[in-house]
Amino acid sequence: MKCSKCGREIPDDSNYCPYCSSRVGGHWEEFQVEAEGLVAKVKQLLREGNVRRIVIRNPEGETLLEIPVTIGVIGALIAPYLAALGAIAALVSNCTIAVERRE
Repeated sequence: MKCSKCGREIPDDSNYCPYCSSRVGGHWEEFQVEAEGLVAKVKQLLREGNVRRIVIRNPEGETLLEIPVTIGVIGALIAPYLAALGAIAALVSNCTIAVERRE
């Protein structure tokens, strides 16, 4: 299998990448959203509670923002990310939200 962060080949039974130390093993989902719905969709995903990481990409596939989500992340800690999402929404018309969920 390949590490989703650095792209290197790693053993199939790995929990962490030996090259970049990122956690592997969760499953990913992707959502296409319009700019107006970006912040609302991210808030909805955060409320679901089984999200490990949220990555916002532009239509070309470039990562615009990566939000690490851990148990205990609450209002004040997530507020800067939501402000950044608002700025991103003003710059792009469509985005892809990639969500890594805990298994």
